[in-house]
Amino acid sequence: MKRPVRIALTLLVTGLCTAYIVWKIDIGETAHVVAHARPVWLLASLAIMVISVWPMAWRWQRLLEARGVHERMPRLVRTYFVGYAAGQVLPTSLGGDASRIYETSRRHENAAGAAAGTVLLERGLGGAATLLLAAIGFALAIGRYSIGGYIWVELAFVVAAVAAGIVLFSTRLHPVLRWTQPALRVLRIERPLREVYLGMHSFRRERRLLIWMFVLTLAVQAVRVLAIWSAGKAVGVDLSPRPYYVMGPLLFLVMLVPFTVNGLAVRESFFVSFLAALGVSANAAFATGFLFFVVTIALALPGAAIIAWEGTHGGSGGREAAAR
Repeated sequence: MKRPVRIALTLLVTGLCTAYIVWKIDIGETAHVVAHARPVWLLASLAIMVISVWPMAWRWQRLLEARGVHERMPRLVRTYFVGYAAGQVLPTSLGGDASRIYETSRRHENAAGAAAGTVLLERGLGGAATLLLAAIGFALAIGRYSIGGYIWVELAFVVAAVAAGIVLFSTRLHPVLRWTQPALRVLRIERPLREVYLGMHSFRRERRLLIWMFVLTLAVQAVRVLAIWSAGKAVGVDLSPRPYYVMGPLLFLVMLVPFTVNGLAVRESFFVSFLAALGVSANAAFATGFLFFVVTIALALPGAAIIAWEGTHGGSGGREAAAR
């Protein structure tokens, strides 16, 4: 997509979401709610997000090892935090994924396909886990909460996830996929896409590993949803965690909208729309989304500090590459 078109779409999406927020909330009242947020709950939200980085880094380490790429845990944790920092300025959380792929491929020669394949497989595992959590959340919410048309949105994502899984891991579709090669060559993306596809497709032989990584991902995602709930509790949103297991997966998917910088305005408008259906005031709903945004910014600070330190001291990645 050409840059002017992407910028125009970014401004359009952000502008529409901002207009919706301004229409719904009282800015003065919302500022009062945010100013009187309870720090204990906000710190709990941040702690959940920070601690969850370690099991996710361990998951990535196992996936990389399955492809013959060996990395130390401290390095992977560092790369995760740097990815969070990159995601604050690049379009959506996919910017953080691109950062992790770049750093790993730079440190390991001929590992670009494995790096991209494992990162995208992580994204797929995360998507499948969030959708399963959403299904559980819907089952728990039936008869208790009004969730309206959101169920159809997540149903569409479930169907898309199943279709993507079939395309990635089915050997019977290889002849069909070959038909796309001429078009991909014209677009000059055939080679990188083939490397990524082969990197992910090879995991079909690692069923046991995938099952255990999915279980781990499900556990991490379930805990991270509680970070959103904690942000709501900080501003007095008196809901149990139950509806957040409907809301959380949708929020994670909304954050992948490629025409915003870090989900700016899109995230807050989603909070206002969803929580309003559960009887939460627009001001408190916006405050919940804003505080969760503050938590994500705080989560990116270690990565920003690492980038600044390595920028002024030569960069550890460059020294490691020179040593090899």
